[in-house]
Amino acid sequence: MTELAALIFDVDGTLADTERDGHRVAFNRAFTDAGLDWEWSVDLYGKLLAVTGGKERIRHFLDNYHREFQRPDDLDGFIAGLHAAKTAHYTQMLGEGLIPMRSGVKRLLEEAREAGLRLAIATTTTPANVSALLQHSLDPDAENWFEVIAAGDIVPAKKPAPDIYQWAMEQMGLAPSACLAVEDSHNGVQSALQADIRTILVTTNGYTVDDDFNGAKLVVDQMGEPQAPFQVKSGQVNGHDFVDLALLRDLHGSITG
Repeated sequence: MTELAALIFDVDGTLADTERDGHRVAFNRAFTDAGLDWEWSVDLYGKLLAVTGGKERIRHFLDNYHREFQRPDDLDGFIAGLHAAKTAHYTQMLGEGLIPMRSGVKRLLEEAREAGLRLAIATTTTPANVSALLQHSLDPDAENWFEVIAAGDIVPAKKPAPDIYQWAMEQMGLAPSACLAVEDSHNGVQSALQADIRTILVTTNGYTVDDDFNGAKLVVDQMGEPQAPFQVKSGQVNGHDFVDLALLRDLHGSITG
């Protein structure tokens, strides 16, 4: 049996519930700064989340929801500028402590570090977003908790393509069978599966609760705490009430054993 060696985490919606009250708000603030009358509602943003990557999401919005918009000659530059402004607003929000970690995240990460498991991140969000979230919502030194932070445009194809997971595992010198992925969405699950990672834990959020998680080993509503247990959506937890290393090792062993 291949021993579990590393946990690879998605960020948005997984480590923190960043989408509705974080990224969405930051996008709208950037649009206002640019003199645009665009307003991404909670419902619309949920639909836009089908597309991974902020710049890609803006383009998808123009192609499918705002075709009448008069596009500038340098559309790529225009979108990049909007996205950079959005990132600035988002990191400011993080610096103000407005986006906390999800239940059980810090506890699990600390347990994994104490046990000597290797940690990595595989996300489509920008490196600046990851750094700000880790520093302000987890620990000032939290970036150093992760051996590899695979983020943003470091690979050409974003989730559900497997590239970001493959890149992270290549940097760590690990085979997929030694890794466990923690995700929150259909696209994330597909990305990990296509990278041949077979042990996948999903923690849902308000935007992804109805996603198709076929292929995930366990789906819960949160990692939970000893006094605030998770709710199981699918999979077996063998008496566990919250996500800890014992549960993760059980999940991994049931796949690789």
